[in-house]
Amino acid sequence: MSSLAREIKSCRLCADIFAQTETAHEPRPVVWFQPNTPILIAGQAPGARVHESGRPFTDPSGDRLRDWLGIDQAVFYDRAQVSIVPMAFCFPGYDARNADLPPPVICRKTWHDRVMQDLGQVPLTVLVGGHAHKYHLGVRTSVTETVRSWQDHAPRVFALPHPSWRNTGWLKKNPWFEADLLPVLRARVQEVLND
Repeated sequence: MSSLAREIKSCRLCADIFAQTETAHEPRPVVWFQPNTPILIAGQAPGARVHESGRPFTDPSGDRLRDWLGIDQAVFYDRAQVSIVPMAFCFPGYDARNADLPPPVICRKTWHDRVMQDLGQVPLTVLVGGHAHKYHLGVRTSVTETVRSWQDHAPRVFALPHPSWRNTGWLKKNPWFEADLLPVLRARVQEVLND
């Protein structure tokens, strides 16, 4: 683990913020990156299950994301192959309606530029969800518009919706995602892994 990764792992910047959420949980940064990996998955923030496990995407969203990428758990969790960097390293908690809170901005401001510099040039970046789209692409468009214009950024960057079960309706309304984008993404994943 790099010194930067160890620094993030010990971060407690959001302790007071998390204490005020419905979950009233302690910070537990989930750090899963190292320099010179061929694939970067840039996500939003760990969910409750990931907070418990300490490993990114250890939930049904992760199963769907691995299917989208065409890789198994062994490759996905091999830090020499895949770095996973969310917009916030800790589970942000739930609000009073049991909905996910957004990633705290302080996490991005404190760590993100340093992490991106530490990673170096990454051949393939997969952006998962609107928060990652906005940071990495600088867009202000909707998730649908950003994902629909995937060819503008490929083959180095692919913008995806979040793989949550909540987006199953979105997938049904946008069949082009699975028909057009995913085959190209899977081929690109294999290309960079085999380089």
